[in-house]
Amino acid sequence: MSATDGGLADARASMTLGWVGGTDGHLLLLDQTLLPVEERDIECRTIEQVWEAIRRLSVRGAPAIGVAAAYGVVLGLQAVSGSSQGEFNARLAEVCEYLASSRPTAVNLFWALDRMQRVAGEEIGLASPDRLQRLLSEAQLIEREDRDMCAAMGQVGAELLPDAGGVLTHCNAGGLATAGDGTALSVIFAAAAAGKQIHVYSDETRPLLQGARLTTWECMKRDVPVTLICDSAAGWMMKQGRIQAVVTGADRIAANGDAANKIGTYSVALLAKAHGIPFYVAAPSSTFDMSLALGDDIPIEEREAEEVTHGFGRQTAPDGVDVNNTAFDVTPAEYIEAIVTERGLIRPVNADEVQKVLQRD
Repeated sequence: MSATDGGLADARASMTLGWVGGTDGHLLLLDQTLLPVEERDIECRTIEQVWEAIRRLSVRGAPAIGVAAAYGVVLGLQAVSGSSQGEFNARLAEVCEYLASSRPTAVNLFWALDRMQRVAGEEIGLASPDRLQRLLSEAQLIEREDRDMCAAMGQVGAELLPDAGGVLTHCNAGGLATAGDGTALSVIFAAAAAGKQIHVYSDETRPLLQGARLTTWECMKRDVPVTLICDSAAGWMMKQGRIQAVVTGADRIAANGDAANKIGTYSVALLAKAHGIPFYVAAPSSTFDMSLALGDDIPIEEREAEEVTHGFGRQTAPDGVDVNNTAFDVTPAEYIEAIVTERGLIRPVNADEVQKVLQRD
């Protein structure tokens, strides 16, 4: 994975990622691990580099991971573009299985890989170079669709946010997590663009501080007022009357509306419930996993202890301490006031309403 200063950023249609060139091209990513101190692009020219970028959170957020994985499929097939159909098919299966192992919770990853495999299967009669071109076109379509879905979610959800109110968000669900303006932040940005006086409160989001490093950075770039708070301060901010709504993203949503998101989201939902504050989730239809009836069935990623004990290169815990670094938790549907999707609002949040809204065109 080679790094470049921002000179190639113009090749991206989004701030997060984009494809450069034709079928022999490469994936360009903004390295989010360096934000907010440094804005640096990385060039992914192999499938291993894409896997590593997803795993180490250079690219993160369920929708962005899905787009990156789709482009990763193209990279993984470049070496067999002139091979037989049998070799191409075998490599495709190998590539998708490998990319799927990068992160287990973000359902968009698996959704994008399944879609790429389905398209490849539909074009079985094409020569390998033409199938590769078709797959690149599909990856680019996935990126464009994600951008459009972000805009649609913003328009659907903006009406939910109060004027002259404080809105709490957790982790980062903005343009850095998608190919567009984001999920939760798209709702906030759309409300602000409509003239509402929105003040964002951003949880720092330990241990990797996505709220502190990324959400505040995005809000400041958009001139949306934002206040950074410690994770442990959310309840007190609610009690003080500073927060009138909560909106977060999601990495996977079960058929009944239970939503998995960054660890700490469940706690925020409980606090919102205790203070009578509406808790909203914004996520595209691709984030729903209808094969899972309940949130208890969602696989939850466990990450390395060093992210907690040696965050950002500094030791903050004694050697040998036992560490639990669960990366996600699940908020039950009963605590979610509404789910914002590009197809409309899911409210109330239950299995019947989820199915009804997702069936809309």
